[in-house]
Amino acid sequence: MCGIVGLFLKDKALEPRLGDLLSDMLITMTDRGPDSAGIAIYGGVDGKKAKVTIQSSAPESDFSDLADDLAKVGMDTDVAVKSTHAVISIDAGRLSEIRDILRDIRPNVRIMGSGESVEIFKEVGLPKDVVQRFGVRAMGGTHGIGHTRMATESAVTTLGAHPFSTGADQCLVHNGSLSNHNNLRRELIREGMSFETQNDSEVAAAYLTAEMAKGKDLGQALTGALDDLDGFFTFVVGTKTGFGVVRDPIACKPAVMAETDQYVAFGSEYRALVNLPGIETARVWEPEPATVYFWDHEKAA
Repeated sequence: MCGIVGLFLKDKALEPRLGDLLSDMLITMTDRGPDSAGIAIYGGVDGKKAKVTIQSSAPESDFSDLADDLAKVGMDTDVAVKSTHAVISIDAGRLSEIRDILRDIRPNVRIMGSGESVEIFKEVGLPKDVVQRFGVRAMGGTHGIGHTRMATESAVTTLGAHPFSTGADQCLVHNGSLSNHNNLRRELIREGMSFETQNDSEVAAAYLTAEMAKGKDLGQALTGALDDLDGFFTFVVGTKTGFGVVRDPIACKPAVMAETDQYVAFGSEYRALVNLPGIETARVWEPEPATVYFWDHEKAA
């Protein structure tokens, strides 16, 4: 079943409240998926720094002296530990190096996401516990997406939780099921993509990453997904500056959106949106089947 939420802020005055607002939205969706939960928060781009969010099943040992060990191999970093996750801040120009370095010095850590803007936190458990564990309510930002999962096609694990990130500053949450994900996974592997799970949602995220690597924007990549992905799905996707939504042509999964001068919001059900500021005057609608909805901070500027 699963529950999805997303919030794209137009009003900078709301940015300090992004984590708090998203947390309330996600917790409201708990009964749609109590197995695991996750949130991606976007914000803080300065063009000089990049961030890598990592996860460990043994954070006490893997995160201990991590900054010092990175310094020994010439990587100047700041490391902020948040429970089972840590956010590593590095020079943006060295983002492409960090995966290989971590593989050598911390082979057991898992990369949740990376880029100039995004931080991703996800774990097994209820949304309220995930939110509390990572201090999500205190996080600010420009936009974010969240997911609470009811596992149907793969195991209940941290890696199986959403969001899935397969490219810099790009991640996806998904409600539904894809029928051609195995064939598509093989095609993407031939194109150089790699996968960590058997989850069909990771394939969807990788498809979008591959399409955007060809020079397409998020809206164009989501349009391509309507032709190339089979099954029933609702995707909510984040990029460094953008936020997109698409439903399959049948659109059997519930979805509702709301827009005001301050934000655009998505929820699997309207009740996820009821506590947003100004919701009583928002334009509220059900996103149309096979229709791409796409907002971008750069295009709006």
